[in-house]
Amino acid sequence: MKNRNEALIIVDVQNDFIPGGALAVNEGDQIVPVINKIQKEFEFIVATQDFHPSNHGSFAANHPGKKVGEFVGLGGLNQILWPVHCVQGTFGAEFHKDLDREKWKAVFQKGTNPEVDSYSGFFDNARRGDTGLGDFLKSNGIKKVYICGLALDYCVKFTALDAQSLGFETVLIVDATRAVNIDPMDGDFAIEELAKSKIRIINSHELENHV
Repeated sequence: MKNRNEALIIVDVQNDFIPGGALAVNEGDQIVPVINKIQKEFEFIVATQDFHPSNHGSFAANHPGKKVGEFVGLGGLNQILWPVHCVQGTFGAEFHKDLDREKWKAVFQKGTNPEVDSYSGFFDNARRGDTGLGDFLKSNGIKKVYICGLALDYCVKFTALDAQSLGFETVLIVDATRAVNIDPMDGDFAIEELAKSKIRIINSHELENHV
């Protein structure tokens, strides 16, 4: 019997983060079969969805004269500028077509406020907006979360750190995520940061018969 106190959080496995998308993560499509397999180990599964309005302040296109990778002030924070991606109502914002969604309990949308970016599935980057994910997990008796998805060095990392900060025992499934790697070492640095925060790092095969 699977552990009722555990949940799987699938972060942003959306078309714009898949090779060919607007903000493509190298090998991002390769995690889809891994995530589909590990879903069999969980009764409680939720997902997050990057869901920006077209006027979002993190898009370089909304800052004349600025380019992707440059920085601006947004929501009181230093904000890197991204390509236009995961815009509400577009194909790029949709989940990958092969991702199994049959068992999902809920989807939590993030990045909907144009005035602040939102990497974590729990809060925006300024921690002023709350998606409701934390309360939803706690109200369902969840004590431990396993995290996978895209991208390791941004949304997955910050979702894991926030889960830990909210008191959930937190585990990263490392072969079920990939990094943007603006700097080639960003993914490695993210894993180091999570490990230092006492977040357990495992491979998906360690989940077999884990409960």
